[in-house]
Amino acid sequence: MNRVNLFVNKPRISFIGLGIVTCLATFGAARILSLPAAAPDRAAPPVPQEEVNAVIAALKPPKRERPLVAIIGINEATETTDYLMPYGILRRADVADVVTLSTGPGPVTLFPALRVEPDSTITDFDTQYPEGADYVIVPAMNRNDDPAALDWIRSQANKGATIIGVCVGVRVVAETGLLEGKRATTHWYTLKGMLDRHPSIQYVPDRRLVADQNVVTTTGISASIPMTLTLIEAIAGREKAETVARDLGVEHWDISHNSAAFKMTRPFALTVLRNTLAFWNREQLGIELSPGMDEVSLALAADAWSRTYRSRAWTFSGSAEAVTTQNGARILPDRIATRWPDERLIPVGELPPVQVFDNTLQAIEERYGTPTAYVVAMQHEYPRE
Repeated sequence: MNRVNLFVNKPRISFIGLGIVTCLATFGAARILSLPAAAPDRAAPPVPQEEVNAVIAALKPPKRERPLVAIIGINEATETTDYLMPYGILRRADVADVVTLSTGPGPVTLFPALRVEPDSTITDFDTQYPEGADYVIVPAMNRNDDPAALDWIRSQANKGATIIGVCVGVRVVAETGLLEGKRATTHWYTLKGMLDRHPSIQYVPDRRLVADQNVVTTTGISASIPMTLTLIEAIAGREKAETVARDLGVEHWDISHNSAAFKMTRPFALTVLRNTLAFWNREQLGIELSPGMDEVSLALAADAWSRTYRSRAWTFSGSAEAVTTQNGARILPDRIATRWPDERLIPVGELPPVQVFDNTLQAIEERYGTPTAYVVAMQHEYPRE
């Protein structure tokens, strides 16, 4: 059973979240009140089939028949779902060899929640695979200029790998210089900062993912799902991708996106400030780790609960040993404990991951209110009905 506990300490929040709080702190009341009351209400425009075909073609395996996918993270802080979601989806699809990497030895601390033991370091990977990976997935990191990460990503591109920047990981790819003059997208909150720093990048709105030569970029956190399904389609065909999508609980996916729906609004800003300022009302929740649990569901639930500005998800287990998930990820517990109070339960359960995420958003709404659930969905850039 998954159980949780309550503390009153201030929880960690993601570096996206920290950026939002810092930005809002400098806004001032007048500026916040001048923000729009809501984002425009319109449908995502359709994407021409020839563009879809071009994206699929750009994602075809560049080297091996069974491709090798490397997911890089820095040890200090790498985005939770950016790192674990592509891993879990690709591993369950079994269409590629997938490894998680770190820039240095030791575990990778994920933000806003979880710690993992990576499969290898980038140095050991280079020794084992001197010809390089077929694909390198670049998650968001708490710094965009880590020298080891940037040098390694450049070296993999030079060896012919397709580089995939996920969410704010696009800004890491931008710092390598690989996006100069290319078409791209990224998380709505960090878009302006990226374009200010790299004005030659050509922003493409209304797309969940954009491919330009050997570089692919995505919008916010939840775009890992359509990106990975599209990658599976490019490797193994549409039928295989549809089978994996059903396993995830995805009824439909494509690369279309309503970019106008994701922007800073007055309700978003006020909710973040209100929840942040109520520091005495913080909940630290816990999720019991169990062998064989779905790492995608775990990542989505832990990430969402840790983006409320009201709570932080911690994992616990009866020992300090890493717990191996359904598809081989090794999660290190944050706390050593055998049980937590039932009233602080964060369920993960056996449902498909997308349903787990939808149920988590509903639980957040019931616990903290609709505005907080809206803030979480906006941070994930998740099109919620």
